[in-house]
Amino acid sequence: MSVSAAEIGLVRAFNRDYTRRIGVLRDGLLDSPYSLTEVRVMYELAHRRGVGAAELATDLDLDRGYLSRLLKRFERAGVLRRTLSVNDARRWHLALTARGRKAFAPLERRSQQQMRRMLSALDPPRRRTVLNAMRSIQTSFAAPSSQQRQQQPIRFRSHRPGDMGWVIARHGELYAAQFGWNVQFEALVARIAGQFLHKLDSSRERCWIAERAGQRLGCVFLVAAGRRTARLRLLLVEPEARGAGLGRELISRCIEFARVAGYRRLGLWTQHSLSAARHLYIEAGFVKTSERPHHSFGNDLVGETWELAL
Repeated sequence: MSVSAAEIGLVRAFNRDYTRRIGVLRDGLLDSPYSLTEVRVMYELAHRRGVGAAELATDLDLDRGYLSRLLKRFERAGVLRRTLSVNDARRWHLALTARGRKAFAPLERRSQQQMRRMLSALDPPRRRTVLNAMRSIQTSFAAPSSQQRQQQPIRFRSHRPGDMGWVIARHGELYAAQFGWNVQFEALVARIAGQFLHKLDSSRERCWIAERAGQRLGCVFLVAAGRRTARLRLLLVEPEARGAGLGRELISRCIEFARVAGYRRLGLWTQHSLSAARHLYIEAGFVKTSERPHHSFGNDLVGETWELAL
């Protein structure tokens, strides 16, 4: 279906009006010495842990050479630091320094104040109309077809705000649908996720989120259980992503991280009825060390403890 000149004109008029309202055309965004692109990169560095330059260039649709030059300017200004990934010697993680966080904080505050002023000028019905229209625009352009999603690569990243809610919800939903487990299991997942966030030692513990085209497909956690012992927890793969080796890759990343972090043993607790997961653990070299019948999550189960010598 062809697009008319009037439709193109409407979109361009909207773009001109909105960029004027948020001050994109000024030399420095939000009365700062930084351009729109620089502020956008700083935003990602402030809100995403363990992000790499290649991932950042892809997600922001930036030329890698241009981004590299921008990051070097940030390093020279003392607002950016690079650290070598503990589980991939070829990968560098980017993060704001204390000076960088101090420079970004007022920009974040001014941006929020700017949006608050714009929205507070609208009465509630018009505000809802504007916000709903924004959601519609974002989802309409962002949602690729199922076939397009399948063609995009799966990416693995550390957790960020909102991920734990997804981990808890999907464990509760999937295990209820597939095995008839009740909300006690969801409560257990919530406790594990909450303790992970509250006590996280990023040098020895980690969460991996697997996603494709912005859609979460799986997760796994590695948590400390002692000075030389770690535990693999909360392995989950969405039904649509099963059978392609995603669970195997998540387990592999856990094992490699545990070795680099200096652990000597990696343990886990699972149930005899979870045959697909047990198969992956056996394949990875885990050995069952004990089992015990119990009644949990509304079901009679056989809990199993497995260990892997690292």
